[in-house]
This record gives sequence, structure tokens and C-alpha cells, in this order.
Amino acid sequence: MAEDTDNATALAQFICYVLYCSMVLHTRCAQSLVVMILSEGRRRREMIARNASNTVAAAVQFQLSRLPQVTRSCWMRVRSKDWWERVVMKEFSDPEWKESFRMTRSSFHKLCGYMEGVLSPQDETVRAPIPLEMRVAIVLYKLASCAEYRVVANQFGVHKSTVKKFVYAFCKGMVTSVIHHFIKVPTPEEALTIAHRFEQKFYIPQVFGCIDGTHIPIVPPSDRYQDFVNQKGWPSYVLQAVVDDLYQFWNINCKMPGRAHDANVLRQSALFSQAHRLPKEPRDIHGTAVDLFLLGQPAYPLTKWLMKGYTHSPHITAEQESFNVYLSCARTTVEIAFGRLKSRWQVLMKRSDFHHTFTPHVIATCCALHNFCESEEEHVVPAWTAESERLGHQFPQPAVQVYSTAEDSEGVRARLALTEYMSVNFPLRRPLL
Repeated sequence: MAEDTDNATALAQFICYVLYCSMVLHTRCAQSLVVMILSEGRRRREMIARNASNTVAAAVQFQLSRLPQVTRSCWMRVRSKDWWERVVMKEFSDPEWKESFRMTRSSFHKLCGYMEGVLSPQDETVRAPIPLEMRVAIVLYKLASCAEYRVVANQFGVHKSTVKKFVYAFCKGMVTSVIHHFIKVPTPEEALTIAHRFEQKFYIPQVFGCIDGTHIPIVPPSDRYQDFVNQKGWPSYVLQAVVDDLYQFWNINCKMPGRAHDANVLRQSALFSQAHRLPKEPRDIHGTAVDLFLLGQPAYPLTKWLMKGYTHSPHITAEQESFNVYLSCARTTVEIAFGRLKSRWQVLMKRSDFHHTFTPHVIATCCALHNFCESEEEHVVPAWTAESERLGHQFPQPAVQVYSTAEDSEGVRARLALTEYMSVNFPLRRPLL
């Protein structure tokens, strides 16, 4: 009986094992079938996508085959440098050099020597680098004519971006290093020499410079437009400059917007903050020690180092009026200097295509180049002056705003001594009406 029970149990276990194996086999077959179905679906989708891509590519290729075929002969545009390489370098006379570059050939090569450290070719490129002389010529042509970058580029056979790159490199290099060769405060010995020449020409002693300002038109920023608009209603920078008797600048400031008063421009300049470092070399005039000084217009304050005339009023004396006349005659030097500056570099007479933050670099560069031309005796051509005057009518200069704050006592004493000296030693003069 027990044996029969064991046999039945074993048979039941065997049957369960067989059923389990059957179920496992059925499950695996079902899984394999599902995987096969999914793989076949993915294969069919990939085949459809591939066929569609091939169809689109074939359609595009068909459309492209119907377009006219263009064969590129070279990878860069051909530009002609014939005007510079053949006409200018080989055939230009000195007058033609001056007309295009504001200086003769010999002065041009001397200037190239100054700019060699900041504008010489340095990068190795596929194309042959543009030589230093051509780079300098491109910049001078742009500053002298105020032509668009495109026009200058076509003239020299280069791209307009190349012209812009050279102009920016030239002006930045001039301001950061080279300008100190051309614009610098005179030493005490040089200041005395300037004062001696001023006295010989205009009879006023102790003058070693004349100071004034002029407005340079710009394209202003949109967010600060009103800050740059001057009294005449057009946007500008104020160029403040000190000029010697040879019409050369020895101090400039060109960072103040056109709305600023001349007196404020002066107070914000390095000239004012470092006035104590200017040459003094006092001289006894009618019992008063008078230092070397600058001559300024009524818009400036009266100090011991900056002299200006008497304010016009019904109570002005004949001696004071005569002093004003002598002072005005001497101050024509700065007006002449500004006239020559703008005649040479007519970029200062128009709203140029420079960014307003870069314009002060251009103004300072033109002042330095003006001094270079004056020292090389490169005279201004009358036709340049006529063109400058014509352009000047488009941007009339604002009138002088008189500085009415209380005058410095030392300046008052120095002016009184000078007035007495002039009235005793020279004829009294009256202004021309």
C-alpha cells in the first residue's frame, strides 16, 4: 500500500515537471515571436525612410541639374593695385603726392619710419601682405578726403574691411605711442623761446601758447544724443588745443561732448589738473612777477597761467581796450592752426563713418599729423582751404559763452601789470568795427 502511494507521488511530480517544461517552452517561443515581429517592423520602417530620402535626394539632384553650371576659376576676387603700384609709386610728382596724401614723397617716407612699429605687416597669410607704405597711404587718403571705406578700397584695390582695419590700427598706434613725438609740453627753455617769438610778433611778453576750442562733427550714439548736441544744434566733440606761434599743437583734449561749456572742457582736461607743472619762468613787469601764461578767449577763467581780455562794457578804459586788441591779434595763431588742421584733414569737417568712441583717436591723430606736416614745412594748398570753408558752412561753430565767475586775484594783478606795460611801451589800439 505504501509502495503504491510512492509511485503515485512520483508520477504526479513527473507530470508537473513535464507541464512546467511545456509552459517554459511555450513562453520562450512567444517571446521570440514578439521580438521577430518588432524587428521586422523596424526593418520595414527603416527601408521606407531610406527610400524616401533617396527619392528627395534624387529630386534635388534633378532640380540642380537643370540650373546653369558656374565654374569657379579662383577662390578670391581679383582686385587691381595698378593705381598705387604704377601711377603713385612711379609717376606721381610732389604736388600730386600732396594732393592725395597732404605731404611730399620724402615726408611720406619719413612718416612711414615713425609708423613702422605699429603698422608693419606681421601676419603670414595666403595672400602677399600689403606693404607698410601702402598701408600708411590708405590711411592718409582716408583722413584727407573723408571718402567712404568703399571708395578708398576701390582706389587702392583692397577690400573695404582692410581699409577700416588699417585706419583703426594707425590711429590707435599713433595715440598710444607715436603721438608723443609730435605733441608734447615744451620744456622751460622751449617755452622761453616760444615766448620770445610771441613777443617779437605781437608785443605781449610771457606768452608761450594760445588756447581755444573747436567743434568736430560726429555721428552720435542714440542713447546719449543730447549730450553731444552743441549750441548750433548739431552733434560734435570739442577739440581743445594749445598752439605755439608756429601753429603747432603742444596740448590737446578731444574727449568732451559738444554740449559741454568751454570752461568745463578746460576743467576736465589734464592741462588744468597739471597746470602747476607748466613752465613758469617769472619776469618782472611793472613791479609784478608775471609767470609764463596762455592766452585764452572770454569763455575761460582768468588765472595766473591763463590770461584773457577785459569784458566789454561802457566803463572799459582805452588802455584796457587796447590790451584786448593786442591779445586778440596774438590769439589768431590758434585760429590759423585750426584752419590748417581742417584744411589738411577734411575728415574733421564731415560726419564720418567712425564709431563715436573711436572719433577722439581720429581727432588726435589728425592733430599729430598736422604738427608733422608743419615741422616738415608742408604748406597748405589754397584749394584745400577753400574746400574747408565751403564744408564749414554746413556745421557753423557755436558762439563763445563768456565765463562770468569771479576772477583769480593773481590773474587780475598780472593782467593789470601787462596792461600798464603795453600802454606805456606801445601805441594804443582800437578794435576794427
